[in-house]
Amino acid sequence: MRITEVTAVPVSFRVPEGKNVRLGIGRAVKRDAVLVRVSTDEGITGWGEAHHGRCPGAIAKLIDTTMQELVLGADPLDSNGVWSKVHRMQLASHGMGAAAAMALSAIDIALWDIRGKAAGLPIYRLLGGGKRPTPAYAGGISLGWQAPASLAEEAASYVSRGYRALKLRVGESPGIDIARVRAVREAVGDDVEILVDANTGYSLDDVRRVMPAYEELGVAWLEEPFPPQDYRDYKLAMGYGRVPLAAGENHFTRFEFTRMIEDGAVRYAQPDLSKAGGITECARIATLCSAWRMSFNPHTSATGINMVASIHMLSAVDNPGYFEGDVAHHNPFRDEICGLSYNVDVDGCVSPMDGPGLGVEVDEDFIAAHPLIEGPCYV
Repeated sequence: MRITEVTAVPVSFRVPEGKNVRLGIGRAVKRDAVLVRVSTDEGITGWGEAHHGRCPGAIAKLIDTTMQELVLGADPLDSNGVWSKVHRMQLASHGMGAAAAMALSAIDIALWDIRGKAAGLPIYRLLGGGKRPTPAYAGGISLGWQAPASLAEEAASYVSRGYRALKLRVGESPGIDIARVRAVREAVGDDVEILVDANTGYSLDDVRRVMPAYEELGVAWLEEPFPPQDYRDYKLAMGYGRVPLAAGENHFTRFEFTRMIEDGAVRYAQPDLSKAGGITECARIATLCSAWRMSFNPHTSATGINMVASIHMLSAVDNPGYFEGDVAHHNPFRDEICGLSYNVDVDGCVSPMDGPGLGVEVDEDFIAAHPLIEGPCYV
């Protein structure tokens, strides 16, 4: 079997007025993604998803040109070989770095979809996993910067749907951040785990100020207080309190994760399968984390393809952490591109699809109806 075609499809939708969640990175006004279809000479087609990188047209162009030239004619079952060739030609030397990692991620996920379809097995089985449940937290583009009472009401609604963990967006200011976390804790009680995500918006002084309150309120992790390259700040911040730090959605490939892990400041690793290098590379990252007794908590991207793939991986690694459930009030990419991508059971857990490959059917009519919209995702 050989790869005959690689096609990138950038897609977008406008976030309706009234559903524009405000976060540290801005107010959400549209959602983007880059889907990739890989075709073979035996008629088996696989699908993957690349993170848009806030420039989906550029990611799609990279896939349709350079990436396609590198992988056409390759054996689609040789995901390690394809990965190594693209890494050598586009990441390791004179390439496009993070953009290439995103593009490669989508191709790699599609190759695993093809492998599963060829073998008649779901991806989690190919990875050596079993159909075991994974705890999910309510996250995605939700639970943002809003009045504490309103945030507490929204958080309680997710608990009523089965979630036993929630992720709140912080990073506005220490005072209002603490007020929001306190309101949610009072609304949901002590049995629900609260996670917080600063979206790289904190300074060292901010972390010093919020840590005592977050400890008191039982916050389980503080995610991305700083940009990913601020290794020194992460090491300093770990000494400011006992709330562990989480990071990884903006780290690319195992080579960036190696330093993050060895520094010892971050306790929860969060690679995104659509950014860090796909299933092949995230399996390697999970193994690195396992050696350091760190759990694997993948960040989820925009569409159901990434979400389904993330659940397959969590069902196969030996150090699964949380699945990030996207509880955005409006996300047709989650619900319609490949049907409902997951269900949260009464215990707040998700389980993998059982069909071959990803186990989903992609709705190409829906994709065609959502072409790329120019402009920023956040304002």
